[in-house]
Amino acid sequence: METDRPLALVTGASGGIGYELARQFAEHGHDLLICAEDDRLEHAAERLRQTGARVRTVRADLREPAGVDRLVAATTGLTVDVAALNAGVGRGGAFVDTDPADDRSVIDLNVTSTVQLAKPLLRQMVARGAGRMVFTSSLASMMPGSFQSVYNASKSFVQSFAQGLAEEVGDTGVTVTSFMPGPTDTDFFRRAGMEDTRMGTMAKDDPADVARQAFEAVMKGRTKVVTGSAKTKAQGVADRLLPDGVKSAMHRRMAEPGTAPDDTGR
Repeated sequence: METDRPLALVTGASGGIGYELARQFAEHGHDLLICAEDDRLEHAAERLRQTGARVRTVRADLREPAGVDRLVAATTGLTVDVAALNAGVGRGGAFVDTDPADDRSVIDLNVTSTVQLAKPLLRQMVARGAGRMVFTSSLASMMPGSFQSVYNASKSFVQSFAQGLAEEVGDTGVTVTSFMPGPTDTDFFRRAGMEDTRMGTMAKDDPADVARQAFEAVMKGRTKVVTGSAKTKAQGVADRLLPDGVKSAMHRRMAEPGTAPDDTGR
C-alpha cells in the first residue's frame, strides 16, 4: 500500500453506509484500509478494488478489545489520512425486556471502540498536523430513544464526543466531522430486531446518497451535517426545536414493537 494516494480507514465497511463511504473515498483517489467482523468483508474489498484503489482488509470484532488492538496494529507504519469510524449496532425493544448482553454490545461497539480507536488515530494526525476524522452519528443522537434507548444514548455520546474533539483540534490542521443519517436502507433494522416497527418498515434513505453527502462534508471540513433525503433534513431541523418529551413520544410511535402497519396500512 505504499503509493502516493492518501489512505482512508473505514470501519463497518462490509455493507451499508460504511461500504458506500469507502467507495466514495476510493472513487476520489484514496486507497483503503477497511474493517468489519463478517464474511462479507472480502467481497466488499473485491468490489472496491474495481475502482483502482488498493484495499487492505482487517476482519475484527470491534466490540472486543482484541479486535480494536488488531485494527490499530494494522495501521503501524501507515499514514492514515482519513479515519471514518462508522461501525455501529442497534437493539430495539423495551429496555426492561432486552438482553443485557445486547445492551453491552451496543455500548462496546458504538461507544467504547469508537473512543479506543479515535485516540491513537487522532494522536498521529495531530502530531503531523494533518488528517480528517469522521464519525457516523445519527438523527437518533438528537432525541430520547424510547424503545431504542441504549442505541440513541450511544449516538448522543458519539455526537458530543465528535463535537468536543472538533473544538480541541481546531487549530492543529486536523478536521473532525460527524454526520447524522436518518433511517437508511441497510441491514440495521433486521439486526436490531425492529422489523415489526413502523420505523423498520418505512421508506428509507439510499445509503449511497447518505455516504456521498457525508464525503462532501468531510472534504469541506464541516463539523457536523444531517445527511439523506429532504425529509430527513427537515426532521433534523425539527429535532433542534422540539421539546424532548415530544420527541420521545414521536420516537415511541416509530420504534415500539408491533407498530408496523398491517396489510391495510393501519
